[in-house]
Amino acid sequence: MILPRQDAAAREAHHDTDFRVLLPRYGVAPIRQVGRRLLMALLVMVATIFIVYSDRAGYHDNADGSVDFLDAVYYSTVTLSTTGYGDIVPYSDSARLSNVLLVTPLRVLFLIILVGTTLEVLTERTREQWRLTRWRSALRDHTVVVGFGTKGRSAVQTICGPSASPREKERIVVVDPNPKVVESATAHGYAGVIGDATRSDVLLRAEVQKARQIIVATQRDDTAVLVTLTARQLNRAAKIVAAVREEENAPLLRQSGANAVITSASAAGRLLGMSVLSPSAGTVMEDLIQKGSGLDLVERPVVKAEVGRGVRDTDDLVVSVLRGHRLLAYDDPEASPLKATDRLITIVRACPDGSGA
Repeated sequence: MILPRQDAAAREAHHDTDFRVLLPRYGVAPIRQVGRRLLMALLVMVATIFIVYSDRAGYHDNADGSVDFLDAVYYSTVTLSTTGYGDIVPYSDSARLSNVLLVTPLRVLFLIILVGTTLEVLTERTREQWRLTRWRSALRDHTVVVGFGTKGRSAVQTICGPSASPREKERIVVVDPNPKVVESATAHGYAGVIGDATRSDVLLRAEVQKARQIIVATQRDDTAVLVTLTARQLNRAAKIVAAVREEENAPLLRQSGANAVITSASAAGRLLGMSVLSPSAGTVMEDLIQKGSGLDLVERPVVKAEVGRGVRDTDDLVVSVLRGHRLLAYDDPEASPLKATDRLITIVRACPDGSGA
């Protein structure tokens, strides 16, 4: 049965919760960034030492008059760091020219490398805002997944598959109130919104008004009803699929605007009962449920060679025929002959990469 709604205090606490959008990061790890910058700074130092030492005769040391390798290292260090004690100075034309054309640009490059971390911190917020704006403008016909628990993760993995590109994964937007859950989603390459999906402003941050499909996989049935109502109000055309624990709540989800409702508790119970009565049948059903193992259910269009043929004459094991908005069983007399606009629901052997064969 539907549980009571959250009380006013809890709703107010949710209202005060900070929510934000997180996009997956593909950058280099911080340790590698620091190591790369240190290596670049060392290369600049080596180049400067080589320039100074190769023209050491054009430099004058106030201590002993000559410049050796250690003096070249010392001069390069104090020059690149802009300390400039003035005890070693270039006096020949070639030395002064090399300082103007080579050492000075290297000094500027060295300083840029040193302050690079600070500049990156200062520009990080601007870059993230620009990236978020670009993501929002390009996002449409995407999938919004409310809840990234066991059900939500399995749904996303089924939609994307193992071979999905980073750009395809960014078209999956996960909404969850738990920041750690959303960070886990972004670590897998999905976009994420932290916040309570029963609030319209949170769903708008996920661009739900432009989404093609919405998956509601919350932990509570009452939350699923509120999310479905809010999502349907914001997007009249999207396909909404919701999961509930109790079968008696399924009609309420449909009335709230869900196109399809999956009852997790009753489905698990039927699978348990089937496994007891017929272990082999239970194994087959488990294969069908688990994508990428054993058997898979696949929807595909009718190929040209199958047009005009009967359902049983196809190479695949056809379960149903989707004709327009009608779903015809394989043994329905109207299912045959097949039409070019039909789509077939077939059972195929799963491939190792998770796609049907």
